[in-house]
Amino acid sequence: MFIDSHAHLEGEQFDSDRELVISRAREAGIQTILAIGNGETPEAVACGIRLSEQYDFIYASIGIHPHEAAFATDNFFAEMKKLAKRPKVIAWGEIGLDYYYDHSPRDIQQRVFLMQMELARSAKLPIIIHCRPSEGSENAWDECLTSIQQHWVSSGLGGILHCFTGTPTHAKRALDMGFMISFAGNITFPKAQQIREAAKTVPLDRMLIETDSPFLAPIPHRGKRNEPAFVKETARKIGELLGRSAEEIGSATANNFYRFFSLHEKSNSI
Repeated sequence: MFIDSHAHLEGEQFDSDRELVISRAREAGIQTILAIGNGETPEAVACGIRLSEQYDFIYASIGIHPHEAAFATDNFFAEMKKLAKRPKVIAWGEIGLDYYYDHSPRDIQQRVFLMQMELARSAKLPIIIHCRPSEGSENAWDECLTSIQQHWVSSGLGGILHCFTGTPTHAKRALDMGFMISFAGNITFPKAQQIREAAKTVPLDRMLIETDSPFLAPIPHRGKRNEPAFVKETARKIGELLGRSAEEIGSATANNFYRFFSLHEKSNSI
């Protein structure tokens, strides 16, 4: 009755036991996983697709992460158009802006973000947003949400703010634009009060949960490699905030996932 709506399972951190990690997720009641496809080349971006072709309960996304924006070329974009047509690709992302690490110059991040919104619109895929501002600033949030308003909302395709770390105000802006808000394991961290305050303002029918594996393992697993089975800890923390059980949060966010991605068959079965 749980969904991991955002996991990076292709990384070297899983090379020694990837099948066991996926098996543990299933044993823990994780019904579906969205495998995120990012990388410096189209072949790397297809990593989620390869996993989705091995497991019927795994879906895939494709996208050029802001960290890799400097690698984007016309040929890269052309290959992405082809990947978007693969049957288990259900989203374009994660894409967006990262001004915390600045692995790619900000002007290039912005250009690649806009280009990918155009490509996602053409492919009729919702977008998954990564947004991380520089320390002590909201610059990336303001630019990211404004770009979405100006260049994406009119598509009607919607999207997800993944691993949400913003304020309640940022959450409201995204909700007003029809976006889903996804929370990860960092909602359990002691210093994450802002995230918890935001979570309390998000309607349950607009919420998703994720691990962002292998990153951000929740308490009590903090400091370890994260994996999809741990998404239940995020559900448990949100349940504490909303006065509900982890199972209620899991079921609600699972239904949200299936409804948002129009996976009606699955939604009707849980």
